[in-house]
Amino acid sequence: MKHNRIALDNIQYLNYSYSYKVYNINRQSMRLSKRGEYGLRAMIMLATPGPGGRPAVIQIREISEREKIPAKFLEQILLTLKNAGLLHSKMGVGGGYHLAQLASEISLGHIIRILDGPLAPVKCVSQMAYEPCGCPDEKTCGLRLAMSDVRNSLAEILDGTSLEDVTRRVSKVRKSLKSR
Repeated sequence: MKHNRIALDNIQYLNYSYSYKVYNINRQSMRLSKRGEYGLRAMIMLATPGPGGRPAVIQIREISEREKIPAKFLEQILLTLKNAGLLHSKMGVGGGYHLAQLASEISLGHIIRILDGPLAPVKCVSQMAYEPCGCPDEKTCGLRLAMSDVRNSLAEILDGTSLEDVTRRVSKVRKSLKSR
């Protein structure tokens, strides 16, 4: 079965159950780390238009409290995003973090790659951190071909979704919930 189009709603939580869990105790799953999740939540909050329709300067403490993210961990995450050029910080009264670029120019994929590394489920399909796999013929490896499709679909969705897209979507959902 081939899936060309995947809705963003369908990738929020991918959960595969295995009936033989004893054999999967040490397996690595394809999912967003806490670092990636917290970073995305903080960036979405920073991209949310404030009074006047522009994103505001927000202190770490406020992000931490509203998003329920440990402050020290959040500080490390925001510093990483600042060093990558996605955030600016302002010291003193009225200080905090704010986006260094327009929300429409920052994709979810870019944020995830900064915080978690490549999107590829296996290294042999990574475009950032390629490593050869141990299969006899990489060009015809069925697993590699399938995982390449997964990587490409995931990249298409995440790279094609900006912070502005997410904030608009959240705003739309909130408005529809208020009208009920």
